[in-house]
Amino acid sequence: MAKSVAAVAKERTGSVQSIERAFVLLEAMADHGGMMGLSELAAESGLPLPTIHRLVRTLVDLGYLRQEPSRRYVLAPKLIRLGESSSRMLAVWARPHLERLVDELGESANLAMLDGDQIVYVAQAQSRHSMRMFTEVGRRVLPHCTAVGKAVMANLPPNEVHDILRRTGMPKHTENTIDDPDEFAQQLQVAAKKGYATDEGEQEVGVRCVAVAVPDAPSRLAISISGPTARMTQALVKRAIPLLTTSAAALSADLR
Repeated sequence: MAKSVAAVAKERTGSVQSIERAFVLLEAMADHGGMMGLSELAAESGLPLPTIHRLVRTLVDLGYLRQEPSRRYVLAPKLIRLGESSSRMLAVWARPHLERLVDELGESANLAMLDGDQIVYVAQAQSRHSMRMFTEVGRRVLPHCTAVGKAVMANLPPNEVHDILRRTGMPKHTENTIDDPDEFAQQLQVAAKKGYATDEGEQEVGVRCVAVAVPDAPSRLAISISGPTARMTQALVKRAIPLLTTSAAALSADLR
């Protein structure tokens, strides 16, 4: 839930109130699927309806919101340009953390994000080994068969996870892919308790991956390392977990 304007104001000083309020509304809409009515925005933000109406009309005029025939408001395509630029910067901020993981562990490191019902890889640092993983930036996969997907979904409400799995259908990519929702839910519970998730050849045969979620991030992000099962031993995975956790926390601090 988006913070009320009053709560935000207590945390910041010297801010421009109208800009602050406009972004509270945009963030509230993003948190609620990109579409809301005026009364919903009022309930979420704590702002009076006349103020919300004035801000919304300004955002419509600027092209950042659009009014639907239902009279509800939706986030407009003009925001995509801002999001694309922000995604590129996310890769820049992540790169040093990923490179440190490669230096420490020797295997490829990735940053991935839950985008709708899919995982998209947004940054990576490649292993120096001649045999390495070639998951390219921009690749999209389903979350149920990846360590990054599990790490992210372990922090989601069960109903959101259920909806994602229902929409994607949980197709099997290998014989190791989990395609039973109950078994998958148990894995997420374990991942939430341990603070990390693994992929045991569930996306690609012979590949093992371990991932942790990036805490308190503006998007649903996870950092991982992956490599051939022969090199991704249990000893390496055990050594990787605290390093991934530290890197995720450091990246989270960079994004605030």
